[in-house]
This record gives sequence, C-alpha cells and structure tokens, in this order.
Amino acid sequence: MRSSTGAGVRLRAALDGLPSYRPGRPAAAPAAGGPARAFKVSSNENPYPPLPGVMEAVADAAAELNRYPDMFAGRLVDALADRLEVPPAHLATGTGSVGVLQQVIQACAAEGDEIVYAWRSFEAYPIVVGISGATSVRVPLTPDARHDLDAMAEAVTERTRLVLVCSPNNPTGPAAGREEIRAFVERVPKDVLIVVDEAYREFVRDPDAVDGIELYREHPNVCVLRTFSKAYGLAGLRVGFAIAHDVVADALRKTAVPFGVSGVAQAAAVASLEREPELIARVDTLVAERARVVDSLRDQGWRIPHTQANFVWLALGERTDEFAAKCAESGLVVRPFAGEGCRVTVAEPEANDTFLRITAEWAGGNGTH
Repeated sequence: MRSSTGAGVRLRAALDGLPSYRPGRPAAAPAAGGPARAFKVSSNENPYPPLPGVMEAVADAAAELNRYPDMFAGRLVDALADRLEVPPAHLATGTGSVGVLQQVIQACAAEGDEIVYAWRSFEAYPIVVGISGATSVRVPLTPDARHDLDAMAEAVTERTRLVLVCSPNNPTGPAAGREEIRAFVERVPKDVLIVVDEAYREFVRDPDAVDGIELYREHPNVCVLRTFSKAYGLAGLRVGFAIAHDVVADALRKTAVPFGVSGVAQAAAVASLEREPELIARVDTLVAERARVVDSLRDQGWRIPHTQANFVWLALGERTDEFAAKCAESGLVVRPFAGEGCRVTVAEPEANDTFLRITAEWAGGNGTH
C-alpha cells in the first residue's frame, strides 16, 4: 500500500512560514540523582487545583456527555452578565481568550488588512493574524518592556482593522495605564476595533492600570478579552469570553466554532464564578508571592519590569537558552524566548524558592541583569 505525504496539495499561501504555537514544556519526571521534584513554570498556570465545588459541578455535567452543550453558554453568559454588570448580548464565549481572539480576527480582518500590536507580546498574535491572511504590524516595546502606545497610534493606517493591547503584557508583565490608553483610544479611528487582552486581569494591583471593562463602557470600538484559564485555574477546559458592544459581540457569535465550549467547561466556569471569595484568597496569595519574588530578584541585582501578571520576565538576550538549561538541571521548566529572555510563572513557594536560588547563583557568577 502506498503511503501519502500530502505532497502536491494546495494550501493557502498565508500559511507559508507561519510558526506553530509552542506550549510550555511539561515538567519531566525527576531523574535518579537529580532534583527531588520538578516544577513547570513555563505556562502561567495556576498551581492550585480547581476551587472547592468545581469538581463536583464537573462530575454532574459529565453525566450528559452524550448531549451537545448549550451552544451559546446561556448559564455562563447570564452569570458573567450579573458579575460584570454588562448586558448578556454584549458577551461572547469561546475556547479560551485566544480562541475568542481568533473569532475577533475572523470577524474583522482578511487579506490586505493590517493588525497592529506590540512586540514582544503574546506569542499567538502573529499566528492568528497570519492565519487570517492579514498583515502583522509589530511595534517595539519601550525599554522598560511596556507598550509604546504613541508609536502604536502612529502605526495605524487606512488598512488597519484591529489593534491588540495585551495588558498585562505577556511575556513581560507591565499593564497599560488607564490615562495613557484613554488618550490612545482617542487617537485611533472609531471604525478600528481595539482589543484589550486581559488574560491576567485578576492579578493586577496597580491602581493606575487600565480596566478594560471601564474602557469598553466609554468606547463602542473597544472589545475586552478575559479567560478562566489563569486565575480561575481552568486551563485544561478552555473557557474564554469577550465583552463588546452589540455589533461586535454578535459577529463573534457568528465566527465561533459551534459547541466549542463544552458543557463540562461551562459548568466549571459557572461554579468558579460562584466561589469568588475563595478565588480572591488564592490570587492574593499568588500576588504576595509575586512581590516576594520580584523584591528578591531586585535585591540580587536583576532589573525586572513592573509585572502585574502571575509571571516575571528576565531579559537575558543571547544567554536565554543557557539560563533555561540551568533551570532545567534543577527541575525548573521555564519559558525561553531565544535571544530575548525567559518568562517564569510565579508558582507555589517551593518552586519560587528554587527559581530564586538559581537566579542568585546566576547573578553571582554573571553580574547584574
């Protein structure tokens, strides 16, 4: 029987040279003579298990796995509308915030259009833009790893259909300021959609940081993305949502994959929303660990961006892969971006202690960073 490689099949030219998304590597099983425990701090996951009661909700929902879920996640939409004080018609769900982002891009952009975003920012942006056939317009971050909103406004042209603002920015950590982004929105034409990607919003403690929902209430061309993957600890179930005004939200429902958010995922998300006090306590614990990690790194001589997410960024340049390998030797799996730096999730204290030990050794042998 002849094997087939698919050679000769005609695919879209937009896919030529498009990178594949690289997930964080899982922690390997401890080797003999190696570290007693390995930690995965490469994917910005919540180190805690689902909130109390969520597993029971999942088990109950699993009894109906033979049925299709509610395609528009009605229970979840109603719970979010109540929690966020927005009309249900202004909500659209999808498979994580990146799934909703792909719906946004499908609704707004095609070949010949441009999408403006900061770089470096979320690794999936050039992929989802490239799939659409649109052109990425990447605007470099400022020296302190923040969005350069003035430069981004200047990059908008007649071909621009969408602007992405990742706040806090993945992988560097700073959040956009409330007043600077308001000024930015005023400079962008009203027919260009501005997407504020807030996957890490629950970890923000800077009182001057933008709240995307406040911005959405003021401007019809603002859309906000949020997710249950990070703070809520449901990364394995893929639930994200957008808050946008009627025309945009309706377009996102049209571009959604039918039944993309499973009944189990919807049940888990609703149960998580009902347990906000427990969520806040967990997030506060991680924020306190973030402060400890950042303070310790600065005491060691590291120059760390002002992170408002559940991770820190080490600008290591050409030594990035070397540092990642050193971490791996101690059972710590970080996320390297070759030639630029490492993103390291703030996790359980034991993982953070291992990380700080490695950075202290590195700083001691290599000077400050």
